[in-house]
Amino acid sequence: MNPRLFSSLTLRSVSLPNRIVISPMSTYSSEDGFANDWHLVNYGKFAQSGAGMVMVETAAVSPDGRGTYGDLGLWSDDHVAPLARVAAFIRSQGSVPALQIGHSGRKGSMQRPWEGYGVLTDVEAARGEPAWQTVAPSAIAAADGWPEPMEMSRRELEEVALAWEAAARRAADAGFDVLEVHCAHGYLLHEFLSPVANQRSDEYGGDATRRMAYPLEIVKRVRAVWPAEKPLMCRVSSVDGVEGGYDIEDTVAFARELKALGVDVVDCSSGGISGFATVSSRLPRTYGHQVPYAARVRAGAGISTMAVGLIINAQQAEEVLEGEQADLIGIGREALHNPNWALHARHELGQDTFDGWPAPYGWWLAKRARLIKSMDEAGVPRPVGHQHVY
Repeated sequence: MNPRLFSSLTLRSVSLPNRIVISPMSTYSSEDGFANDWHLVNYGKFAQSGAGMVMVETAAVSPDGRGTYGDLGLWSDDHVAPLARVAAFIRSQGSVPALQIGHSGRKGSMQRPWEGYGVLTDVEAARGEPAWQTVAPSAIAAADGWPEPMEMSRRELEEVALAWEAAARRAADAGFDVLEVHCAHGYLLHEFLSPVANQRSDEYGGDATRRMAYPLEIVKRVRAVWPAEKPLMCRVSSVDGVEGGYDIEDTVAFARELKALGVDVVDCSSGGISGFATVSSRLPRTYGHQVPYAARVRAGAGISTMAVGLIINAQQAEEVLEGEQADLIGIGREALHNPNWALHARHELGQDTFDGWPAPYGWWLAKRARLIKSMDEAGVPRPVGHQHVY
């Protein structure tokens, strides 16, 4: 019996060979928003791993929509060709190329994580990376010591909306088959959704219906310019996990509206409204801790979902799918630890060991497996700690 994890899934005209998705993970390795050799190799190795879809990290829709100076960008036509190179290689390996686009909102103008992930200082300014004015639904900083944003005017709301449209068009020009709108982790669209960050008194603030109005406007405009035959995803923070924050019922209601606008999959993460992305002191961290959110959104909104967060092995992923808690499995940091996660998952679930490996690797490994088997049969002791049987 074919494991559910390795069954195909068709979204609009796009067919994924399996249900494994490499989640978008920012690497902060761009210069002026341009993809480079780092991005080609980083996403290329994930494409070689047998994952059904590889999603490239957030590309900012505008320069001030970056979180750091290392973020990818898609605010210029010049950004298209380098990203097209990445998308083409992903596709050449049998995986579906996807891209997430977003705007950092009040979480912009920050150092790269390994530089401290604090506010930009004179040190960064001296090397040509000065701080910039961030924007948000309301003039409320993400945390103590973080930049104070400027509340967006109607003109700025429209300018940013146009930037989302232009970025979506460029993503199509770059050859991506799936696009994801980032509405999570405390970035701009999540800020509008959450009462923690949105205290506006106009039609974009107030109750949950009004707070979702601007994110829905963005999604509507992106869907209108994104090719109709290609699927659109939306990543959400299912819960804020802080007092007075956004909760799962808010997300279910939002997901219903997303479905009505033509969103095909809701990518269910959590947290991040205050401080660092995905951080919440009230959200317990355990294996698969966000899976129940994907299940609740799937059932409550009648839309396909992707489960993410500490899904670390194939059997765990298979149980999520078999239990109809989600339709896709997002693998993030586990793939950083083991870039060949999807290929190893095939073996764990009893699939032919080397069929899915790239041919330049598979034939070598098949030969090695036969050698190891012959040594086992001859009684040759394995080195201490050796566990792989292939």
